[in-house]
Amino acid sequence: MPERRTVALVTLGCARNEVDSEELAGRLAADGWELVESAEDADVAVVNTCGFVEAAKKDSVDALLEANDLKDHGRTQAVVAVGCMAERYGKELADALPEADGVLGFDDYADISNRLQTILSGGSVEAHTPRDRRSLLPLSPVERQKAATAVALPGHGASAAAEAPETPEAPAAPENVPTDLPEGLAPASGPRAPLRRRLDTSPVASVKLASGCDRRCSFCAIPSFRGSFVSRRPSDVLNETRWLAEQGVKEVMLVSENNTSYGKDLGDIRLLESLLPELAAVDGIERVRVSYLQPAEMRPGLIDVLTSTEKVVPYFDLSFQHSAPDVLRAMRRFGDTDRFLELLETIRSKAPTAGARSNFIVGFPGETEADFAELERFVTHARLDAIGVFGYSDEDGTEAATYENKLDQDVVDARLAHLSRLAEELTAQRAEERIGETLEVLVESFDEEADGWIGRAAHQAPETDGQVLLPADSAEGLDLAPGRMVRAKVVDTEGVDLVADCCDLLGAPQTSGAEEAGR
Repeated sequence: MPERRTVALVTLGCARNEVDSEELAGRLAADGWELVESAEDADVAVVNTCGFVEAAKKDSVDALLEANDLKDHGRTQAVVAVGCMAERYGKELADALPEADGVLGFDDYADISNRLQTILSGGSVEAHTPRDRRSLLPLSPVERQKAATAVALPGHGASAAAEAPETPEAPAAPENVPTDLPEGLAPASGPRAPLRRRLDTSPVASVKLASGCDRRCSFCAIPSFRGSFVSRRPSDVLNETRWLAEQGVKEVMLVSENNTSYGKDLGDIRLLESLLPELAAVDGIERVRVSYLQPAEMRPGLIDVLTSTEKVVPYFDLSFQHSAPDVLRAMRRFGDTDRFLELLETIRSKAPTAGARSNFIVGFPGETEADFAELERFVTHARLDAIGVFGYSDEDGTEAATYENKLDQDVVDARLAHLSRLAEELTAQRAEERIGETLEVLVESFDEEADGWIGRAAHQAPETDGQVLLPADSAEGLDLAPGRMVRAKVVDTEGVDLVADCCDLLGAPQTSGAEEAGR
């Protein structure tokens, strides 16, 4: 009998990292590793790190140290770092953190099982050597797809055409998918099972739409370690969505560094507009949500699809970052307060209750008091449902780190505190505007302390935005459970969170493939 090998994946950072962890889990499970939830129950603890900003990097180091402590009094024998921080710093991280038994980059993911086995057996695996991943693919997007097959793209994994008696035909790609794609990019002749294993039972799951980014924002290091923008082929996205629906998933969230660029390397920058209705038509899926949209790349056709397609939620996660023209130009970005407000007005003219959120950086080098006042003006008039505010800090290898006119830290901190307070007030006001609205809420869990069900409406993305509390007494007789959709009327607010009374259950409950197999 083969020796039992257990592994736990600890995931930090964004939804893209969560997808990467589930791909790693799929690879490991396929090679006989037993997946366990807690690091203390695992032979190997794999920490999927975040390398975006200093706070995230600190959280990653803390998680690695915490896992390392388990080696003294638990089952854990090895701790391995993967993910963005490991990719970005590699050997530097290994030298600074000897507690990590391995530091693996994206290129190691395809052989993750052997890497972990070597470490678990007492051997050593050379720490990843960082490189600028933008240099790995052709500069021209249309020349990338064929070359991309030789480059590690976490979250893009799909097995070879798999036997699947229940679905003998591969899902068709949208009608306007180019027919002259490079070899290997045309839809597979048979269904391609996703190389993925779910790590939770949530009715919500993210799907990678693309990887990398071609934008050169002066404050952001992500393109250097995530690489150039590469779209996944539509057939893979569709197949993965179908597979998730079979696992009981009701909402899929499309994630990438920039979803508005999807398809540009496949010969059709409007490919997202044709893909979304296909995803919404997948049996069992109740919601399709698109995240990470670039304001400068928003186009009328995409707005139309996002605001008028059944089961595609009118949700706009727009990366504004600032609104003062001079600051935006220093950030290598485009737009201004009035153009951004006009974009939001266009969206709401088509979908008055559409959700909108964004993040902002304050204290950017050279930001004047007038620039900060302009940002305040935008935030005050934008009526955003959720706002993230970050104080500027230098990031290794970015253009902004070389800028002069850096603001004193106390100025950055004061502006961060001020805009954060304003954002909290404004988003609470926006929530109050929704009192009286009737929402379709996806139920996710039951909160004993609040004595009610917790869910999210169409304008609320998981984790980053608010939620809806459905008091138990209003849900009496509706047989609610995670994954059910319910119509509810907003009666109160708690900050950005809503309180809503249940009206009726939407649709008949469906049994997931996993549940059916267990009967």
